[in-house]
Amino acid sequence: MPISLAVLEEVVREAGSIALTYFKDLKNVKVHRKSPRDFVTAADLAVEVFLKEALTGRYPEFGFWGEESGQSANQTNRWIVDPIDGTHSFSRGQYFWSISVALEIAQELIIGAVYAPALNDYYCAEKGRGAWKNGQPITVSSEDNLSDGMVATGFACLRSYLTDNNLERFGRIAQNTTGQRRFGSAALDLCFVADGQVDAFWEQELNLYDVAAGTLIAREAGATVTDFQGNQGLFPKQILVTNGKILNQILPLM
Repeated sequence: MPISLAVLEEVVREAGSIALTYFKDLKNVKVHRKSPRDFVTAADLAVEVFLKEALTGRYPEFGFWGEESGQSANQTNRWIVDPIDGTHSFSRGQYFWSISVALEIAQELIIGAVYAPALNDYYCAEKGRGAWKNGQPITVSSEDNLSDGMVATGFACLRSYLTDNNLERFGRIAQNTTGQRRFGSAALDLCFVADGQVDAFWEQELNLYDVAAGTLIAREAGATVTDFQGNQGLFPKQILVTNGKILNQILPLM
């Protein structure tokens, strides 16, 4: 069955409605720790259950990889899902969290959707056809001077046990840019590059489900996606996404 972007939007927005019911009643939402700095809530679990049933029910030919439930069925062609990217932000009543859904076929990202329910912003892309926010086409910024740029990053739950925990890199880049942001959802950070809200984003120690959908959206909006050495490709453990115009300026600082 052909994939319908309209059907995908309907499913993802319904998942967002489920998440919002928990978000509006956070005092009754228990937060559990998967690790000292990694959180999960009942909302994460409920959203993933819904997405798995809805997507595999409509498209049984595709497998499923969710952050909370892991991998099941066909992993050559699969949905890649983060039910709530930015769970810590979600649990504190902040607005910068999102639902991320991508379709990967034979190791190629084909469709991606990132929905921020608290902001009511829906981003999507289809390979070779462009990227959209709330139904309108989006493109990366035109900023070509890093010193005038705004950048975003994350600290992978500030994994202090790592020798390279991003603090030194952040310090170097902060001294060479006008604005720095740390929103707390890598999926949204990628969409903000796609939409021209920031000129670059980098992070390390992520997983594919954090960045799959957002990477396709960024690429389709004109962004470059590399590792910290400038190699083209998707490297979740070391991802640098720029508007393309400042790539060669930021790489020496990575």
